[in-house]
Order: sequence, then C-alpha cells, then structure tokens
Amino acid sequence: MATVIAKHRMRLTSPLIRVDGELRPASWDEALTRARELLKPIMEESGGDGLAVFSCSKSTNELNYLASKFARSVFRTNNVDSCNRT
Repeated sequence: MATVIAKHRMRLTSPLIRVDGELRPASWDEALTRARELLKPIMEESGGDGLAVFSCSKSTNELNYLASKFARSVFRTNNVDSCNRT
C-alpha cells in the first residue's frame, strides 16, 4: 500500500514551538530538546503515571504498535489508548 502525502499549502513542513505565546518554526533538534525539557519534570515527579499516549484508529496497525512501544519504552507507561472502539 502506497503512502499518500498531503500537499496542501497549509501543511506543516517543520516543527513549531511556542515562544511568548506565539508559534514559530524551529529545527527538529530544537523542537525535540524543548519537548524533552517540558516532559522531564513530569517524568521526575510522576514517572510514567503522569504521561499517556493516544493514537488514532485511522493509523495503520504498525503505527499504532510503534506508538504503544514508544510509550512503554520511552515514557515507561502503560497509559496507551486509541479511538478504535468508536
């Protein structure tokens, strides 16, 4: 099955980070560093119980599996859900 990539003019082509209430483009390194900085205190305070991953039922089984594997490996949480039952 071929992957379809949307080519809409409004499609994001780089990560965005919020600075002083405004979104601005950022590099992947900057965005991932920012995400780590924001998630680290939650992990330190609550461990995996403070985080969850929600995946989409329209994603492939493989992508949903990777989301759950990421949650369990990186966030050390079993809080994984999706909207498959709707």
